[in-house]
Amino acid sequence: MDLIKKESLEELLQPQAHVWNHIFYFINSMSLRCAIQLSILGIVHNHHQSITLSELATKLAFPKTKTACLFCLMFLLVHSGFFAIRKEGYVLTPSSRLLLKDNTMSMLPFLQSMFDPILVTPWHLMSALFQGNGLKAFEVTHGMKFLVLCS
Repeated sequence: MDLIKKESLEELLQPQAHVWNHIFYFINSMSLRCAIQLSILGIVHNHHQSITLSELATKLAFPKTKTACLFCLMFLLVHSGFFAIRKEGYVLTPSSRLLLKDNTMSMLPFLQSMFDPILVTPWHLMSALFQGNGLKAFEVTHGMKFLVLCS
């Protein structure tokens, strides 16, 4: 009987975890966007060695009251694989190096464009693609086709 309850519990928890993961997955992207807007990747890169949380907060000119928030942001970015912890401080990973401005293989311009409201807003209207007049979500949002807006 206990085995049946345990299996039933696991069968219930696994799908719930899957749904919760999708509900909150945007936090990873928004945290990366925040790090880019604050130039955290460049600060860590230019430090030339691991940088502690307090050193990073100082370079960002954050008040001490924001250190806990910065810790949470960095914790998430470490978990996401954009930073690693070495010798009590943060260092870049191969993934974060792809987001440095001076890297010839930088993906930063593409990433920044993908966060632009012009491209993000249509995703909120994705269901419009399947309903109504046959317009694409981008056209519904902006009143014109993507390529027309680009020209």
